[in-house]
Amino acid sequence: MNAISSATSLLETAGVEKERALNILGDAVAGADDGELFVEHAESESLVFDDGRLKSAAYDANEGFGLRVVAGETAGYSHANEISEDAIRRAADSSALAKRGYAGVSAEGPRATNRKYYGEDDPLASPAFGDKIELLRSIDEYARARDPRVVQVSATLAGERRVVEILRADGRLVRDVRPLVRLNVSVTVERDGKRESAHAGGGGRGGFEAWITPEKWQGFTEEALRQALVNLDAIPAPAGEMDVVLGPGWPGVLLHEAVGHGLEGDFNRKGSSAFSGRIGERVAAPGVTVVDEGSIQGRRGSLSVDDEGTPTGRTVLIEDGILVGYMHDRMSARLMGMQPTGNGRRQSFAHMPMPRMTNTYMEGGSGKLEEMIAKTRRGLYAVNFGGGQVDITNGKFVFQCTEAYLIEDGKIGAPVKGATLIGDGPTVLTRVTDIGDDFAFDPGVGVCGKAGQGVPVGIGQPSLRIAGLTVGGTSV
Repeated sequence: MNAISSATSLLETAGVEKERALNILGDAVAGADDGELFVEHAESESLVFDDGRLKSAAYDANEGFGLRVVAGETAGYSHANEISEDAIRRAADSSALAKRGYAGVSAEGPRATNRKYYGEDDPLASPAFGDKIELLRSIDEYARARDPRVVQVSATLAGERRVVEILRADGRLVRDVRPLVRLNVSVTVERDGKRESAHAGGGGRGGFEAWITPEKWQGFTEEALRQALVNLDAIPAPAGEMDVVLGPGWPGVLLHEAVGHGLEGDFNRKGSSAFSGRIGERVAAPGVTVVDEGSIQGRRGSLSVDDEGTPTGRTVLIEDGILVGYMHDRMSARLMGMQPTGNGRRQSFAHMPMPRMTNTYMEGGSGKLEEMIAKTRRGLYAVNFGGGQVDITNGKFVFQCTEAYLIEDGKIGAPVKGATLIGDGPTVLTRVTDIGDDFAFDPGVGVCGKAGQGVPVGIGQPSLRIAGLTVGGTSV
């Protein structure tokens, strides 16, 4: 498949005249509330260097379109990996069945924007393939040389470039070129027959250049090694209710899952979220402000426009503890009488858009991490998290800590393993007692799943102290 330049129309490249596609789309959405033609060309590459050798090198390229017709709460959607006038017409005929017997008023299209929050880099083109392999080999050799206890190293370099076009019935064609890169390092250490592993990495929207400097990849390697060595000395985590101090940055994944999904418009429109119908109510402790912002330069979750063509921006969800808004795509906004927030996202042309987070974070405060530790008699200091689960209807969650320490009499004690945090998002927000002044974003590795679709996201928070959170472990 030929590479697509930043100036070449996907429709034009496929031999489809814009006006012909527009006529087909216009007929399909006539009498409906909304709809669009979403066209995409995507290329991706992934290299994995494991145990001293190149384990895999994968390249994937695909393109196609999806055509949607929205009538009330019903959406008809058809997609194909063949971009042609005939295929678009067949998709239009199928999707238009959603408006059978319906007479709506076409919604106003999204506003235009010329703002871009990333360049049009091609991570597959630079650096050269051979240089990428040598970089991964250098990471492997560096990690093994740092400590004799290192027994296995895995390094992954992944990049993609997506070109999307969104054609609307009013004739406007929105185009966005979306690069995305990620470098990940995993290290396994062994001592006296005991093995522990940890990983670190980072990435964002742009080329590889900012992420493969020696300072960056050596930093990721050192961090993965540090976490693995800490866990060699970890003792079983205690269980019970205790105060928990969360570190800044990546621990924001707890906020993302336990609170963020519950603030997405579709769940609230259907009344299935713990936050449904609570606009204007206090849902968090004073000082807690939660924001979703897709317009941050270069961040992994950022988009110049969402997958419906709506420009992204800064959406305040909780302000000083009061629920003030939700994240919307065009459909949930229209049905709830609100404005789209630029959160309509889809995994690919084969998926319908839905309200999704971009970069979701809690704003910083004035507290000091050391003071949060000092005022905690018995508790847990959680620095890094692994996987977790959440029930959107009530906000109940379970998260596994991958790096955590006991807090005893106001001091950080022994590292622990096997700790899980158990609670529910709405309650946890009300138990925040301290908000740190050390806000940080995650390093740029987040992927969010919803309804079978995965999209890149960003998270962030300052250090937090939460009173009375249930900790699951192995002893009391």
